[in-house]
Amino acid sequence: MARMFRVLGFFTLTTGLMAFAGGMVEMALLFFLQTAFFVIMGYMKFTEKTYILLFWGYMIVTFTGFSYWTIFEMGLPL
Repeated sequence: MARMFRVLGFFTLTTGLMAFAGGMVEMALLFFLQTAFFVIMGYMKFTEKTYILLFWGYMIVTFTGFSYWTIFEMGLPL
């Protein structure tokens, strides 16, 4: 399970690099922070249950933030 966090770190790194190359610096920095989080968590020797709880916590925070941003910050097209 720890290896999956390193894989997630790899994919967030590639997404961050593509965002940086496209001139989206804020998005790139967000993905670089996620990369650091995933790689650090990948090398911590947690149990499988802890990794699953960490991932679910990450998903809840991410989807809540994404939903908030798309609804309240971007506005709904009318």
